[in-house]
Amino acid sequence: MGLGGATVRCIPEEPDFGDGRAAESAIWAALQAQLPDDVVLAHSVQIRDGRAEHEIDILVLWPGVGMAAIEVKGGRVGVENGQWYQSDKTGGHNIHSPVVQSQASMHAIKNWLENQLGSRLSSRFAYLVSLPYTDVPQDWAMAGCPRSLILDRADTDSLRDKVQQAIEREGSGATTLTPAFLDRIVRKLGGDLDAGSARVPDPHETEDAQDHLTIRQSVLLRATRSLPRVRFTGGAGSGKTWLALEKARLLCKEGKRVGLFCYNKGLSQYLQQQVSGWRQAKPVFTGEFHEYVRALGVPDGTGTDYFEEEMPRLLKELADSMEQHQRLDAVVVDEAQDFAPLWWESLLACTKNPGAGEVYAFMDDRQDVYQRWGGTGADGQHPTSDLVPIHIDENLRNTRKIAETFRSFAGEHFTPRGGTGLPVRRVECDTEDALDAADECVEALMDEGWSNNQIALLTTKSRHPVHQERFDAGSIAEYWLDFHANNDVFYGHVLGFKGLERSAVVLCVNGFKDMERAAEQLYVGLSRARSLLVVVGDSGLLESAGGRDLKAALARAEAWQPAAVGS
Repeated sequence: MGLGGATVRCIPEEPDFGDGRAAESAIWAALQAQLPDDVVLAHSVQIRDGRAEHEIDILVLWPGVGMAAIEVKGGRVGVENGQWYQSDKTGGHNIHSPVVQSQASMHAIKNWLENQLGSRLSSRFAYLVSLPYTDVPQDWAMAGCPRSLILDRADTDSLRDKVQQAIEREGSGATTLTPAFLDRIVRKLGGDLDAGSARVPDPHETEDAQDHLTIRQSVLLRATRSLPRVRFTGGAGSGKTWLALEKARLLCKEGKRVGLFCYNKGLSQYLQQQVSGWRQAKPVFTGEFHEYVRALGVPDGTGTDYFEEEMPRLLKELADSMEQHQRLDAVVVDEAQDFAPLWWESLLACTKNPGAGEVYAFMDDRQDVYQRWGGTGADGQHPTSDLVPIHIDENLRNTRKIAETFRSFAGEHFTPRGGTGLPVRRVECDTEDALDAADECVEALMDEGWSNNQIALLTTKSRHPVHQERFDAGSIAEYWLDFHANNDVFYGHVLGFKGLERSAVVLCVNGFKDMERAAEQLYVGLSRARSLLVVVGDSGLLESAGGRDLKAALARAEAWQPAAVGS
């Protein structure tokens, strides 16, 4: 520590203290001399928050403690009747409240960092005002500003203690600043721009290209517009959910009463979120099939027998008495393979023309993880057997590296069309260690620069402890709202993540409850990542569940062992 041998990290390494900034230079030097070597100091941090522009004279990032934004005012500073003033060599003049300035700049950088890092800033953060040439009585007080947030002339020799006390006693936030999170902040503050050596390629360019390819799939809807009953069948990443939404939008635009359905809660909230942004007519119902049944007044129930048999029977009975204006003109179902035949029968009974009305099913029969699709209706036929099959063979939502990993599950006509992308990563570990290893992967990805909200950790058997805690703490709806808010790492199970995606997915293969369904679960989990896939688990179990083709695909993956995994 100290000048002449200080190792405190500084941004920039040699700040330029120009004319009129002698006070900042003095406080900077004092902080350098007094603070521990692992602290980071940033000078003149410029932030834009909306249209407002802010500057933090000195930002302190203190691992194990927290953060502090310090506003420095030279000369003699005073306040009279709520008005702050400053006297220096240019004379005396009124100034804006340095307390308000410091507080506003603290909130501005918190907002900016949360947006940049994709996660809430929970570290303790204090705002302070340094007046190195002003004496402030110890009993001084002002509304909204305790004395402990003011650093006067006498405090300059004890800045280390004063800043630490302010952070710990007055700072907002509940946790200390971890070294890993500090490093992520430093990378953002430093603004390094070296495209040739970036540790993490920005996935946005790749994913924008994927989105563009997906939108081009609308040609399928135009080509089939005269077909009233269609089954669009495609592998993972073929853009089926986008197509389902677009088909529903076009039908609504024609003035039809449309129902847009799915089975999973997470996917239903995504569909609702997308529909809420439409400026035109919307479906009369968007969401889970079971919620539609409840909304119509069918008594609620529990248990497999209720959902598989009694509920569809009750809905079909209710449909017999529905008025014509209550019925649907068209039905659009995403992830249609999740629907049992009796559900289809009862749902179509709610349409104006149950036998020949408009029905559009978007599905991947190789992702029949609930094993409901293969049954028959009351007449011995599947209720959708007359739907015209349209095949969607191209994978557009994953990079080729990811798509090639699950190609063996997707069928012989499956064709990857995305960019090459990053190598798939493979973390070998025992099944009982998979959860811990997956946690280490998430931490390592964040250290590399991936934002929290770009990452999902998906399990194949028991829930991750964070998933279980969040699930137990609130309703299922609140749990999924947290995912769609896009604020943090998402912890989930592959069964609940069908139809959803994130930039980076850590697939934690921590076992299977039913090996007969293991291949379908692996197919879902391997196809949820758009830019980076990390597969964690035991090779033997993966081969038993996914076969020799998956073993061969994973053998081509990049062996990866984050620092703490296996240590």
